[in-house]
Amino acid sequence: MAKLELPGLQYLYPVQQNNRVIEADVVVYGGISGGVAAAIQARRMGKTAVVAEFSDHLGGMTTGGLGATDIGNKAAIGGISREFYRAMGKVYGKEEHWTFEPSVAENWFVEQCAANDIPCYFRQYLSGVKKDGNRITEIVMTDGTVYRGKMFIDATYEGDLLAMAGVRFHVGREANSVYRETLNGVHFGHPNHNFRTWVDAYVEEGNPASGLLAGVQDLSPGFQGQGDACIQAYNFRVCLCKEGPNQKPFPKPAGYDASRYELLLRYIKTGIWDALVLTKDMPNGKTDTNNWGGVSSDHIGANYDWPCGSYARREEIFQDHVNYNAGMYWFLVNDPRVPAKVQDDVRRWGLPADEFVKTSHWSHALYVREGRRMIAAHVMTEHECRGRRVVEDAIGLAAYTMDSHHCRRLALDGRVINEGNVEIGGFPPYPISYRSIVPREEECANLVVSTCLSSSHIAYGSIRMEPVFMILGQSSATIAVLAIDGGRSVQKVSYEELRKRLVRDGQVLEWKAGEKL
Repeated sequence: MAKLELPGLQYLYPVQQNNRVIEADVVVYGGISGGVAAAIQARRMGKTAVVAEFSDHLGGMTTGGLGATDIGNKAAIGGISREFYRAMGKVYGKEEHWTFEPSVAENWFVEQCAANDIPCYFRQYLSGVKKDGNRITEIVMTDGTVYRGKMFIDATYEGDLLAMAGVRFHVGREANSVYRETLNGVHFGHPNHNFRTWVDAYVEEGNPASGLLAGVQDLSPGFQGQGDACIQAYNFRVCLCKEGPNQKPFPKPAGYDASRYELLLRYIKTGIWDALVLTKDMPNGKTDTNNWGGVSSDHIGANYDWPCGSYARREEIFQDHVNYNAGMYWFLVNDPRVPAKVQDDVRRWGLPADEFVKTSHWSHALYVREGRRMIAAHVMTEHECRGRRVVEDAIGLAAYTMDSHHCRRLALDGRVINEGNVEIGGFPPYPISYRSIVPREEECANLVVSTCLSSSHIAYGSIRMEPVFMILGQSSATIAVLAIDGGRSVQKVSYEELRKRLVRDGQVLEWKAGEKL
């Protein structure tokens, strides 16, 4: 019987200690899609660049299973980000392609780094930051590697570098009152991905003394718009394939516990089977399968320690998500209590033999939807998303729905309720501020933050898409290089000079009224 045991974050593996010192004009910490885009842009502008990446892979979620791009509006995507989708098009015989296999995407990032002479170092775990006044001089890894540069870019999903550099940040949901928003904080009432039938919350139905079902949290519901430290759920974007020679059966994860899926079973037995509804087709018979419905792959409430957690704690959370997500598929196929029609539906699927070959065909990338968020001179909020306030220093556009997955799963009056989902769209693409990706100058003068930018929880739900991270990565590197050339801080780059260069390099900075949504 096959069992799934992933190497996970891999920092627990023995890493040879060394005294190497790596120097570059621009040091990028984080090899996700936006981090690679940043390094490419720095090289195109004539500077040396290096990428230090936590995992063994480049591309982050773009190569980790999120092959059905969350777009919002294709016309808002330019620059290196657009180049990537056109490169995918060449692979699949089209002008551009917005769905792609993980391995095909990763090949592009690896090839681009080689073509642009960008050294990439893997299993690099940040342990310290050295500063001279308000400038970073070097960053140090747990294996002893030192990276020295003129400019640094934090391209991690968590914001580890900005935090160690002493930059202010926030984790969790702000209260609506903080930025006068309407969709932040505790949010009840949105119907999507909630329970459409009554499902009892207790181990013994109707008996609170028996305790809550696995996954149901013993928390006060709070009130609408209240701030808290909760973050939206993580999961794996699972790449599946249908029956055939490329299919591998679902493995049984180490530590499998069927009781974790009692809630799902109860929901199915009320007549609702929708956990795999959000399965999007990708080339060559593969899928990008995401969370859907009241109980699915989102591991609600299990990730709160991730953003600021130690490496050891993150490893525990990672493996817990592997166990929960992979165990769900095993449960649906093998548990005799699952209705036959559901088992037959799931048995059509398996894992593709030609994807994620080093990790038992399971994605190496946990979908970290939200980590730290910097607090800079300008904070992107619901007001910018809705166009009620428009920034005048655009470095790219965002276009997706304000999208938060659920943050909590609660027992209310004996039934299970999910809380935190928001999906509000209907607005045109909007600009992201230059001031939202640079810290306050007194905190750090040579750091740009391309992923964990200054944003409220709900606005980040719109901005946090892979095409936008590539856009912001390119713009971050442009700021960094112009700062080097001008002998100034990243906060003092001339916006007119920055804008001119961004436009020259294909970035889309404004949305013309009347263009198709």
